Amino acid sequence: MALPDKTLKLCSCHATMPAPEELARANFYGLLARLFYAPPDATLLERLAGAEDLAAEEGLMPEAWQALVWAAARADVDAVHEVYESAFVGTRKPLVSLHATAYTPRCSSKVPLLVLRADFAELGLVRHRSSHQPEDHIAGLCDVMRHLIQTRKRGLEQQGRFFNRWIEPAAQPLCNAVAKQLGRSFYEHVARFAGAFFEIERSAFAMSPAEAPRRFGSWNEPDTHLS
Repeated sequence: MALPDKTLKLCSCHATMPAPEELARANFYGLLARLFYAPPDATLLERLAGAEDLAAEEGLMPEAWQALVWAAARADVDAVHEVYESAFVGTRKPLVSLHATAYTPRCSSKVPLLVLRADFAELGLVRHRSSHQPEDHIAGLCDVMRHLIQTRKRGLEQQGRFFNRWIEPAAQPLCNAVAKQLGRSFYEHVARFAGAFFEIERSAFAMSPAEAPRRFGSWNEPDTHLS
Protein backbone atom coordinates (compact mmCIF):
# COMPACT_ATOMS: atom_id res chain seq x y z
CA MET A 1 0.00 0.00 0.00
CA ALA A 2 2.35 2.67 -1.19
CA LEU A 3 1.68 6.24 -0.12
CA PRO A 4 1.93 9.33 -2.32
CA ASP A 5 4.26 10.97 0.20
CA LYS A 6 6.01 10.33 3.51
CA THR A 7 5.74 12.05 6.86
CA LEU A 8 8.67 10.53 8.71
CA LYS A 9 12.12 9.31 7.96
CA LEU A 10 12.68 6.48 10.40
CA CYS A 11 16.05 5.52 11.80
CA SER A 12 17.83 2.56 10.30
CA CYS A 13 17.53 -0.52 12.45
CA HIS A 14 17.31 -4.29 12.21
CA ALA A 15 13.73 -5.06 13.24
CA THR A 16 12.76 -8.35 14.73
CA MET A 17 9.27 -9.74 14.36
CA PRO A 18 7.05 -8.75 17.31
CA ALA A 19 4.71 -11.19 19.02
CA PRO A 20 1.33 -11.59 17.24
CA GLU A 21 -0.45 -9.32 19.73
CA GLU A 22 2.15 -6.60 19.30
CA LEU A 23 2.14 -6.99 15.53
CA ALA A 24 -1.63 -6.46 15.64
CA ARG A 25 -1.11 -3.21 17.55
CA ALA A 26 1.55 -2.06 15.12
CA ASN A 27 -0.67 -2.84 12.14
CA PHE A 28 -3.65 -0.99 13.61
CA TYR A 29 -1.46 2.07 14.17
CA GLY A 30 -0.15 1.70 10.63
CA LEU A 31 -3.66 1.45 9.23
CA LEU A 32 -4.82 4.57 11.09
CA ALA A 33 -1.70 6.42 9.98
CA ARG A 34 -2.48 5.51 6.38
CA LEU A 35 -6.16 6.49 6.61
CA PHE A 36 -5.46 9.82 8.29
CA TYR A 37 -2.50 10.63 6.07
CA ALA A 38 -4.35 10.35 2.76
CA PRO A 39 -7.67 9.04 1.42
CA PRO A 40 -7.65 5.28 0.84
CA ASP A 41 -7.24 3.93 -2.65
CA ALA A 42 -9.46 1.22 -4.10
CA THR A 43 -7.06 -1.55 -3.04
CA LEU A 44 -7.10 -0.53 0.61
CA LEU A 45 -10.88 -0.19 0.64
CA GLU A 46 -11.17 -3.65 -0.89
CA ARG A 47 -8.85 -5.19 1.71
CA LEU A 48 -10.70 -3.49 4.52
CA ALA A 49 -14.01 -4.69 3.14
CA GLY A 50 -12.74 -8.27 3.23
CA ALA A 51 -11.27 -8.11 6.73
CA GLU A 52 -12.44 -10.54 9.38
CA ASP A 53 -14.16 -9.58 12.62
CA LEU A 54 -11.99 -8.93 15.64
CA ALA A 55 -11.62 -11.57 18.33
CA ALA A 56 -12.02 -9.09 21.16
CA GLU A 57 -13.95 -9.18 24.38
CA GLU A 58 -13.90 -5.62 25.63
CA GLY A 59 -14.79 -2.06 24.74
CA LEU A 60 -16.30 -0.66 21.58
CA MET A 61 -13.49 -1.75 19.29
CA PRO A 62 -15.08 -4.90 17.76
CA GLU A 63 -18.28 -3.06 16.88
CA ALA A 64 -16.37 -0.02 15.56
CA TRP A 65 -14.15 -2.31 13.45
CA GLN A 66 -17.16 -4.10 11.98
CA ALA A 67 -18.72 -0.74 11.12
CA LEU A 68 -15.50 0.40 9.44
CA VAL A 69 -15.33 -2.80 7.40
CA TRP A 70 -18.98 -2.34 6.42
CA ALA A 71 -18.33 1.28 5.42
CA ALA A 72 -15.30 0.28 3.34
CA ALA A 73 -17.40 -2.27 1.46
CA ARG A 74 -19.90 0.41 0.50
CA ALA A 75 -17.53 3.31 -0.03
CA ASP A 76 -16.95 5.01 -3.36
CA VAL A 77 -13.26 5.82 -3.69
CA ASP A 78 -13.86 9.16 -5.42
CA ALA A 79 -16.42 10.24 -2.84
CA VAL A 80 -14.09 9.31 0.04
CA HIS A 81 -11.29 11.27 -1.63
CA GLU A 82 -13.55 14.30 -1.98
CA VAL A 83 -14.56 14.13 1.70
CA TYR A 84 -10.93 13.87 2.81
CA GLU A 85 -9.81 16.80 0.68
CA SER A 86 -12.69 19.07 1.69
CA ALA A 87 -12.55 18.21 5.40
CA PHE A 88 -8.86 17.83 6.17
CA VAL A 89 -7.11 19.83 3.45
CA GLY A 90 -9.38 22.52 2.05
CA THR A 91 -8.34 25.67 0.22
CA ARG A 92 -8.15 27.73 3.40
CA LYS A 93 -8.80 26.47 6.93
CA PRO A 94 -9.70 22.74 7.05
CA LEU A 95 -13.10 21.83 8.41
CA VAL A 96 -11.44 19.47 10.90
CA SER A 97 -7.85 19.60 12.10
CA LEU A 98 -5.84 16.38 12.23
CA HIS A 99 -3.11 18.02 14.32
CA ALA A 100 -2.99 16.80 17.91
CA THR A 101 -1.87 20.12 19.39
CA ALA A 102 -5.06 21.76 18.10
CA TYR A 103 -7.00 19.82 20.74
CA THR A 104 -4.80 20.45 23.77
CA PRO A 105 -5.32 23.80 25.55
CA ARG A 106 -1.69 24.10 26.61
CA CYS A 107 -0.61 24.07 22.99
CA SER A 108 -1.12 27.73 22.12
CA SER A 109 2.34 28.34 20.70
CA LYS A 110 5.11 26.63 18.77
CA VAL A 111 6.76 25.41 21.96
CA PRO A 112 5.00 21.99 21.95
CA LEU A 113 6.26 21.32 18.43
CA LEU A 114 9.81 22.04 19.56
CA VAL A 115 9.33 19.59 22.43
CA LEU A 116 7.85 17.01 20.07
CA ARG A 117 10.79 17.40 17.70
CA ALA A 118 13.13 16.85 20.61
CA ASP A 119 11.25 13.65 21.44
CA PHE A 120 11.55 12.58 17.81
CA ALA A 121 15.29 13.21 17.91
CA GLU A 122 15.63 11.12 21.06
CA LEU A 123 13.89 8.27 19.24
CA GLY A 124 16.10 8.69 16.18
CA LEU A 125 13.28 10.05 13.98
CA VAL A 126 12.88 13.14 11.82
CA ARG A 127 10.12 14.42 9.58
CA HIS A 128 10.73 13.58 5.95
CA ARG A 129 11.89 16.67 4.06
CA SER A 130 9.22 16.18 1.40
CA SER A 131 6.42 16.31 3.94
CA HIS A 132 4.49 19.53 4.44
CA GLN A 133 2.78 18.34 7.61
CA PRO A 134 4.08 19.27 11.08
CA GLU A 135 5.12 16.44 13.36
CA ASP A 136 1.92 16.63 15.42
CA HIS A 137 -0.27 15.33 12.58
CA ILE A 138 -2.13 12.32 13.94
CA ALA A 139 -0.87 10.18 11.03
CA GLY A 140 2.73 10.87 11.97
CA LEU A 141 2.10 10.21 15.66
CA CYS A 142 0.43 6.88 14.84
CA ASP A 143 3.35 5.97 12.61
CA VAL A 144 5.77 6.65 15.46
CA MET A 145 3.82 4.24 17.64
CA ARG A 146 3.87 1.66 14.85
CA HIS A 147 7.62 2.09 14.59
CA LEU A 148 8.19 1.78 18.35
CA ILE A 149 6.16 -1.43 18.49
CA GLN A 150 7.34 -3.05 15.30
CA THR A 151 11.07 -2.48 15.74
CA ARG A 152 10.94 -3.61 19.38
CA LYS A 153 13.61 -1.02 20.10
CA ARG A 154 11.46 0.58 22.78
CA GLY A 155 9.50 -1.15 25.51
CA LEU A 156 5.97 -0.53 26.72
CA GLU A 157 7.19 2.11 29.15
CA GLN A 158 8.57 4.30 26.39
CA GLN A 159 5.62 3.56 24.14
CA GLY A 160 3.31 4.64 26.95
CA ARG A 161 5.30 7.80 27.57
CA PHE A 162 5.00 8.87 23.94
CA PHE A 163 1.34 7.89 23.69
CA ASN A 164 0.33 9.65 26.91
CA ARG A 165 2.25 12.77 26.02
CA TRP A 166 1.21 13.27 22.41
CA ILE A 167 -1.77 11.10 21.44
CA GLU A 168 -3.91 10.54 24.52
CA PRO A 169 -4.72 14.23 25.28
CA ALA A 170 -6.01 14.80 21.76
CA ALA A 171 -7.33 11.34 20.85
CA GLN A 172 -10.97 11.62 21.88
CA PRO A 173 -11.47 15.34 21.04
CA LEU A 174 -9.96 14.78 17.59
CA CYS A 175 -11.96 11.61 16.90
CA ASN A 176 -15.16 13.20 18.20
CA ALA A 177 -14.63 16.25 15.97
CA VAL A 178 -14.13 14.08 12.88
CA ALA A 179 -17.16 11.90 13.67
CA LYS A 180 -19.37 14.93 14.34
CA GLN A 181 -18.34 16.95 11.29
CA LEU A 182 -18.23 14.00 8.90
CA GLY A 183 -21.24 12.04 10.09
CA ARG A 184 -22.67 9.48 7.68
CA SER A 185 -19.38 9.28 5.80
CA PHE A 186 -16.56 6.75 5.64
CA TYR A 187 -14.43 8.96 7.90
CA GLU A 188 -17.02 8.93 10.64
CA HIS A 189 -16.31 5.21 10.95
CA VAL A 190 -12.55 5.75 10.76
CA ALA A 191 -12.84 8.20 13.65
CA ARG A 192 -15.03 5.94 15.77
CA PHE A 193 -12.68 3.00 15.28
CA ALA A 194 -9.66 5.17 16.05
CA GLY A 195 -11.33 6.43 19.22
CA ALA A 196 -12.10 2.89 20.39
CA PHE A 197 -8.57 1.71 19.64
CA PHE A 198 -6.96 4.68 21.39
CA GLU A 199 -9.15 4.05 24.43
CA ILE A 200 -7.91 0.46 24.69
CA GLU A 201 -4.35 1.73 24.40
CA ARG A 202 -4.97 4.36 27.09
CA SER A 203 -6.42 1.77 29.45
CA ALA A 204 -3.56 -0.64 28.78
CA PHE A 205 -0.87 1.95 29.43
CA ALA A 206 -2.63 2.92 32.66
CA MET A 207 -1.80 -0.55 33.93
CA SER A 208 1.68 -1.82 34.65
CA PRO A 209 3.48 -2.88 31.45
CA ALA A 210 3.59 -6.49 32.57
CA GLU A 211 -0.20 -6.55 32.93
CA ALA A 212 -1.12 -4.53 29.85
CA PRO A 213 -3.91 -6.45 28.04
CA ARG A 214 -3.95 -7.07 24.30
CA ARG A 215 -7.29 -8.77 23.71
CA PHE A 216 -8.04 -8.10 20.11
CA GLY A 217 -7.41 -9.78 16.81
CA SER A 218 -5.08 -8.69 14.08
CA TRP A 219 -5.19 -6.43 11.08
CA ASN A 220 -2.87 -8.53 8.95
CA GLU A 221 -1.46 -5.86 6.70
CA PRO A 222 2.15 -5.05 7.57
CA ASP A 223 2.69 -2.53 4.77
CA THR A 224 0.37 0.26 5.91
CA HIS A 225 3.20 2.31 7.44
CA LEU A 226 4.48 5.62 6.15
CA SER A 227 8.18 4.88 6.02
